[in-house]
Amino acid sequence: MSLSSYVHGASPVALLGETIGSNLRRTVDRFGGREALVAPTQDYRATYRQLWQATTRLAKALMVRGVERGDRVGIWSPNRFEWVVIQYATARVGAILVNVNPAYKAQELCHALNQSGLTLLLLSRGFRQTDYTEILHRVRPDCPALQDTVVLDDEWTTLLEEGQAVDDYELMAREASLTFDDPINIQYTSGTTGTPKGATLSHHNILNNGYFCGEVLRYTETDRVCVPVPFYHCFGMVIGNLACTTHGACIVVPGEAFNPGRTLATIEAERCTSLYGVPTMFIAQLDHPDFDDTDFSSLRTGVMAGSPCPVEVMKQVRERMHVPEITICYGMTETSPVSTQTRVDDPVEKRVATVGPVHPHVEVSIVDPENGRVMPRGESGELCTRGYSVMLGYWDDETATTAAIDRGRWMHTGDLASMDDDGYVSIVGRIKDMIIRGGDNVYPREVEEFLYTHPEVADAQVIGVPSARYGEEVMAWVRPKPNATLDTGRLTAFCRGAIATYKIPRYWKIVDTFPMTVTGKIQKYRMREISTRELGLGRPEPEA
Repeated sequence: MSLSSYVHGASPVALLGETIGSNLRRTVDRFGGREALVAPTQDYRATYRQLWQATTRLAKALMVRGVERGDRVGIWSPNRFEWVVIQYATARVGAILVNVNPAYKAQELCHALNQSGLTLLLLSRGFRQTDYTEILHRVRPDCPALQDTVVLDDEWTTLLEEGQAVDDYELMAREASLTFDDPINIQYTSGTTGTPKGATLSHHNILNNGYFCGEVLRYTETDRVCVPVPFYHCFGMVIGNLACTTHGACIVVPGEAFNPGRTLATIEAERCTSLYGVPTMFIAQLDHPDFDDTDFSSLRTGVMAGSPCPVEVMKQVRERMHVPEITICYGMTETSPVSTQTRVDDPVEKRVATVGPVHPHVEVSIVDPENGRVMPRGESGELCTRGYSVMLGYWDDETATTAAIDRGRWMHTGDLASMDDDGYVSIVGRIKDMIIRGGDNVYPREVEEFLYTHPEVADAQVIGVPSARYGEEVMAWVRPKPNATLDTGRLTAFCRGAIATYKIPRYWKIVDTFPMTVTGKIQKYRMREISTRELGLGRPEPEA
C-alpha cells in the first residue's frame, strides 16, 4: 500500500515559548559585544548590546506617544536600520507592527491604514521616485484612525529622546504583561483573491519560524547574513532578522532596495557567510559585470525563495557563488512563512528540484482539492499546512479566515504539489491565479478591480505570462466600452501612481471578447496560451 502524502516535522529541538523581546534579551546576554546589525550605506553598526539599547529607547518613546498593547503601529519604509529597531521595539511594548509595502501608492496605503485601524505611522520621506509624505498628506483625511506620524529622516533622533520620560520599570512592566500568543504583526496579502487582507501573526508564529530557519541553516554567532530582500515581507523580517537574532548572527543590510552590484560589494566587504534572495536577484548577480571580480570565499549558505527556482540557476549559485549549502524555502505569509526547506546536506538533486521536507514542528499534507482526502505519495493535490506557524487569522475578517483555514486548522495554500517517498515536496502548479513576479505576489482580481474604475473599461481580465527575467509578467486583456478609444499607453498612464509599479501590466491586449466556456466562465488558461504564443514568450505553465 502506498504511503500517504502526510508528514509531521518531529523534532528533538523544542519550540521557543517566549516573546520576541525576551528572546532578544537572552541573545544580548550571550553575545552582547558581537555585531548585530550593519547597514553600510547608512554608515550604521550596532552590537547586540547597542541594538538592545536602541530598541529600549524607541520602546519607551512609543509609550510616551501613547502606544498601548495591541495598538497598530505602521512602518512604511524601504530597508533601513531603523526598520529593524522598530520591529523589535514594537514587539517589546506589545504593539502590532503593520508592514506597509514600500511600493504602495495612495489607494493601497489608504486601505492598509483603515483596515488595520492603524494609529501611528513611522515612515521614510520617500523611496525612489515616490514621495511618501505627499501621498500621506493626500489620503490622511480619509484615514480617521491615524492619530500620529513620524518621518524617520527628520524626526528619528527626536523620537528616541522622548523615551527618556519613561523609566526602566515601566517598560519592564509592559513587557511582563505580554504573552507569546499575542498578535504582533500584520502583513497584507490577498490570500487567493481580492483586496489585500491582513495576515495576523503572533510572537510564537514568527519567532519560532525564524529560529528554525536558522537551525536548518546551522547559524551561530559567527554568521553574517546578507539580507537584500525587503523587510516588509516575511522573507526579510523573519527568515532574515529573526533567524539572525535567535542565534546571535549579524544582519547585514546592503541597501534600501536590491542592487546587484551593491550586494556583491557588501558580500565581500562584510565577509558575509549567508546570502538571501529570490531567483531573479541571484540571476542579476550572476550576470553582473563585477561578478568575476567578487570574492565569495566567505559564503557558505543562504536561502532562495519567493518564486520557483530554475534548476540551472540553483546549480550556478552553488558552484559559481561558492554557496554549497544554499537552501530553498517554501511557504506563504499566512504560515509565518516557511513550511518546507531543503537541508544544507541534502543530496544535490533534492536541493535543486524540490522545496525540501517539512519544517520542524509543522505538518504538511497533499490533499484532493475536491474532497480533502490525503493523496498517495507521488500524486499531486493541494498543499496544506498545520502547526504553530499558521496565522491567527486575517485581521478583522472572519469570513476570509474561515475560507483559508479549515475546521482542522489546516491552512489551504492553493498550490498544487506532490510528495515523494522521502517526504520531499515539489510544487507543480497553482490552483489560484496568483502571479509571482520576481518574488512579488500579484493578485489578478485586485488589478482587475482597479482597471474597472477606468471610465472607458467595460471588462478586464489579468493573467500571468512567462518572463525570463521575473518568472512571470502581468498581462491584462481589456474590453472597452462602446465607442471608447482605449490604447495601451493611456491604460499604463492610468495605473501609474495609483497602484504599485510591479502590479502594472507589462503587456496589454484590447479585445472584443474573452475565451469562455459554454456556461460563460472565462478561460484564463486559454488566455495564457494565446498570449504566450502571440508574444513569442515560449510555452506557458501547465494549467493547474
